[in-house]
Amino acid sequence: MLRKQTDQILEQLTLRLPELLNEATGIGEELALRLGGVDGSAIFPLLSLTNRVRRQHCGKKIALCAITNAKSGRCPEDCAFCAQSISYDTGVETFPLIGVAELMERARAAAACGVHNFSIVTSGTALDCPEEQAEIRKMVQEIGSLEIGPCASLGFLDQSAALAYRKAGLRHYHHNLETARSFFPQICTSHAYERAVATVKTAKDAGLYVCSGGIMGLGESWAQRVELALTLRELQVDSIPLNFLQPVPGTPLADAAGLNPLQALLTIAMFRLVCPACDIRICGGRQRTFGDFQGLLFAAGANGLMVGNYLTTSGRQWQDDRRLLADWAFFDKDAGA
Repeated sequence: MLRKQTDQILEQLTLRLPELLNEATGIGEELALRLGGVDGSAIFPLLSLTNRVRRQHCGKKIALCAITNAKSGRCPEDCAFCAQSISYDTGVETFPLIGVAELMERARAAAACGVHNFSIVTSGTALDCPEEQAEIRKMVQEIGSLEIGPCASLGFLDQSAALAYRKAGLRHYHHNLETARSFFPQICTSHAYERAVATVKTAKDAGLYVCSGGIMGLGESWAQRVELALTLRELQVDSIPLNFLQPVPGTPLADAAGLNPLQALLTIAMFRLVCPACDIRICGGRQRTFGDFQGLLFAAGANGLMVGNYLTTSGRQWQDDRRLLADWAFFDKDAGA
């Protein structure tokens, strides 16, 4: 019965393929929900479809981004996955906003690895201090001189700050919704979901390219992953960063299992089919979740990768990711022709 249902889903997607290739509307909720029932035997036929959709809308290039932890720890929010929350004893390093010189040393190192966008990330609910905002604007201007895209993730954002950052040269603003609206109260109680939605809208209204996604494997259902994808489509975000839970000792999710590779690949595929024209970037947790299956991320629909270290955990060695990208470029050169 399961195989029959899987075949029916693949048949529906194949029929929708011309529309998915030529339009940016994506599949509807019903088909996205059914996609979660695809069994492992169908993963490669499914990836053949999602790879074609990715190439049609995003081309062959895999965009690389990197982040730096520019202000760490002491966050008053109680997000259940976060090492930087004051609610949990995680032993994370804490420090105030770093200086422009240190920031630029990190940015130059990222640029040397071929990174296209480099993001300044600060802990806390919002960066409200005028002196810190001025320092961020200086950082943005300096990053722009390296000919890589300046990005920032500074928490909640108001219109005046958004416009000032954009005037300074900021191109991208990142603010995750983290999970579906219906599941959010299980993950965070210190702020309302709509406040994050408002920040996404504020950044869009300021003319910034908006990067907003979430963390998969927090305990949410497949239906809630679909809910998040549909919310992001409704908000017309430009980029969807997909993180996969890397449990942090001391947090409520320290013992969470997360997703297995098949579940994670299906999740990427669903986001690509719901949001066919969005950039989809694979970020934190990919080593733990995908292991030796990382070469399938791009076939599943991802067209971007975060490289280097994350905020409080180490990433993959650049040499390993460079080899991954070279192998994929060779494999993909004639795919979907």
